[in-house]
Amino acid sequence: MHPQYYVEQDKYERLLHRKNEKSDRYNGMYDRYVYPVLTREHIPVFWRYDLDEKTNPFFMERLGVNAVFNSGAIELNGKYYLIARVEGYDRKSFFAVAESKSPVDGFCFWDYPVELPDTCKHETNVYDMRLTKHEDGYIYGVFCSESKDTNSNDLSAAVAEAGIVRTKDLKTWERLNNLKTLQSPQQRNVILHPEFVDGKYMFYTRPMDGFIETGSGGGIGVGFCDDITNAVIEEEIITSQRKYHTITEAKNGAGAVPIKTDKGWIHIAHGVRNTAAGLRYVIYVFATDLRDPTKVIAEPSGYYIAPLGEERVGDVSNVVFTNGAIVTKTGEVYIYYASSDTRLHVAETTLDRLVDYTFNTPSDPLRSVDCVQQRCDLIRKNLDILGQRNK
Repeated sequence: MHPQYYVEQDKYERLLHRKNEKSDRYNGMYDRYVYPVLTREHIPVFWRYDLDEKTNPFFMERLGVNAVFNSGAIELNGKYYLIARVEGYDRKSFFAVAESKSPVDGFCFWDYPVELPDTCKHETNVYDMRLTKHEDGYIYGVFCSESKDTNSNDLSAAVAEAGIVRTKDLKTWERLNNLKTLQSPQQRNVILHPEFVDGKYMFYTRPMDGFIETGSGGGIGVGFCDDITNAVIEEEIITSQRKYHTITEAKNGAGAVPIKTDKGWIHIAHGVRNTAAGLRYVIYVFATDLRDPTKVIAEPSGYYIAPLGEERVGDVSNVVFTNGAIVTKTGEVYIYYASSDTRLHVAETTLDRLVDYTFNTPSDPLRSVDCVQQRCDLIRKNLDILGQRNK
């Protein structure tokens, strides 16, 4: 074995055994952790290097990994699993499962990445899988299936669809037909709701006219279908709407699978606005009704998580994005979010705190003059409290 192998393997093993710790940043809403839970350095050495000295005498990376980010998340039998988007030097993404006994560190990739059934021959790239434990007994993975737009002469023109797979053990995957939405030519950021609604499967969609541009798409949609193996949605109902001069002005999309609480379904989504430096992605929260999941009942103002410090730097800067969260039996909530399309982090909160944030944080009044009044009301209340204490 080339001597450099032992150097790289030692780095890898020390990384896997490093304990994570909570950041001292405070907002009362959640705790960030100092270290990312997955990075390109978490990729096993034998995924990247040819260990045969005859065919790789200089111990070069033969199949490098550029980034590890946007991850679905699930807890099974007391262990935590992340199905991450892994992007090679060649720009192709694929899925890989990382496992740990801890929700915040120690994630180790299985020996092999996920080998999806190759049933969609025009598909070039796959990414951003959401994992849903559905009441029908399956675990469903819904992801972006990207293909070349053959109707365009632009070499970068692409078509995005929602691919669907299902499994019971994260090892054997059955590929179903891609989702069809008759109102929208393209789809990304699609999630399967974990329960039947009036006997139907329900999807959260993101109606899009183009691969990047939402066009006439007004926000996060909801659609229903009878047959998950050949899912066709005829009508999309908009729930969380895009709004002018807000964090969702350019576009928004579903994030983690909605969390069921006594007060409603809590959604952890992403919003996008344009800036002079390009698009800025943040994570925000809203809630929908338990009986009618198409009806929004709470919309806290502003963002929930935004990129901070080193999180702002990466392949696509100034971005945080989530497509996975885990709620434990004891009420902890772990939100796995990627920063700048480069690495994966975790934020920890509790169900009680998340419910409090969602239903007690004021909504956005949408105009500066009203926002000032809203803040002045808070200041006035707090100064009265402080004045009473100082008497």
